[in-house]
Amino acid sequence: MDSLDIVLIFQDLKDTFYRCFIVEDRWKWLVEGFGKSLVITFFAVLIGLVCGVLLAAIRSSYDKNEESLRMKGGFGFWGLRFLNTVSKVYITVIRGVPVVVQLMIWYFVILVSQKNDVIIAVFAFGFNSAAYVAEIFRGGIMAVDNGQFEAGRSLGFNYIRTMKNIIIPQAVKSTLPTLLNEVIALLKETSVAGYVGIMDLTKAGELIVGRSFESFMPLIAVAIIYLITVIVLTKVFTAIERRLRRNER
Repeated sequence: MDSLDIVLIFQDLKDTFYRCFIVEDRWKWLVEGFGKSLVITFFAVLIGLVCGVLLAAIRSSYDKNEESLRMKGGFGFWGLRFLNTVSKVYITVIRGVPVVVQLMIWYFVILVSQKNDVIIAVFAFGFNSAAYVAEIFRGGIMAVDNGQFEAGRSLGFNYIRTMKNIIIPQAVKSTLPTLLNEVIALLKETSVAGYVGIMDLTKAGELIVGRSFESFMPLIAVAIIYLITVIVLTKVFTAIERRLRRNER
């Protein structure tokens, strides 16, 4: 390959780059799509954490206290048993139905009157993530030694305060790596938002492909953006995990 061939290759790459990203300011589509992907992921993570922790608390409370509550009977046992059953059904259904189908149900059925497509995606991905976060946290809570509950009672804490101040913080530390995987998976799952017309990062790449008739460069750009974001998230969670370990010492 001589110098002329190299010049031609670079010129071709330059022309392709221009057609893909400079014409019509198409690079702005990637910026807009990436912004929507981040917004959807951020608020979906918040919904997933809040709802997931509640579901995990219900499931683990029933599993840990079923025998003692059954002996006491009354509203406490039957109420917790009902909530546990509802939680199990919810987790089973959500984990058994593909996320893209759930997204379309939210978009075309549940929130059909909602005009803001980002809000629809936030609820769809958030409540989907809650089912997975619930099982992650339930495993973390169940792994905490029962002696920690006794320690909470000896300090005068009721069950809720024991969970809030002692059990859940320990569960968070033990489940942090798995939670990172869930956040990364959620970020990548937002790539199906384009199925209902949401202009996320992947959809922006598809639009550029359709306008420029070039596939390689737009899709590589989308892949690189996702990869860099995942690397940054991994470093952030690693830093948080190290800080938590230092606080333990």
